[in-house]
Amino acid sequence: MEIKQEVLKKYNDEFADKSPSEIISWVLSFANKPVVTTNFRPYEATILHAVVSELKDINVVWCDTGYNTPNTYRHANELIKKLGLNIKLYTPKQTAAHRDVVMGIPNVDDPLHAVFSEQVKIEPFKRAMQEQQPDVWFTNLRKGQTALRDSLDIFSFSKDGVLKVSPFYHWSEEQLDAYLKEYNLPNELKYFDPTKVLENRECGIHQ
Repeated sequence: MEIKQEVLKKYNDEFADKSPSEIISWVLSFANKPVVTTNFRPYEATILHAVVSELKDINVVWCDTGYNTPNTYRHANELIKKLGLNIKLYTPKQTAAHRDVVMGIPNVDDPLHAVFSEQVKIEPFKRAMQEQQPDVWFTNLRKGQTALRDSLDIFSFSKDGVLKVSPFYHWSEEQLDAYLKEYNLPNELKYFDPTKVLENRECGIHQ
């Protein structure tokens, strides 16, 4: 089965009131090479738990910028072990230590910030997608995060034509907290994304 651009609205309307597990189960019924991406930011445990509950060995793409906090790395290790995640790790070609010497983390108004974002996030993500060649990409985008994400929905297409599925798109933080509590999942609230700086900025991979 292949979902075309013109029928996205139909499916977004049809699945608006469905649970994440129902959405994921339906998508997996026709997906050939699904992946789920994560950066172990707040509430990532929800999408990871929901997806691996339906497909245990799904490839979990982690693009690690090299600038995560110690707490985020501990959180990642805890979730990897707890959920048995099949991690596919992608990192920048230059180490954070080397980049800190020659560039550092440029201010968002500095033209070098675009170069920085390309190096630490966009290039590793493009490499991951080229190697994984997914037909379905599960992600934890939610309405209200950024202006761009408000224009998306449960189902959308990446700029490369991959079906992007956000099962928790319409969920509030209160609902996510309840999910974490129900399944005894940890959360990460000290996450730092050097490419965004401000929470309402896009990181680049969803544009």
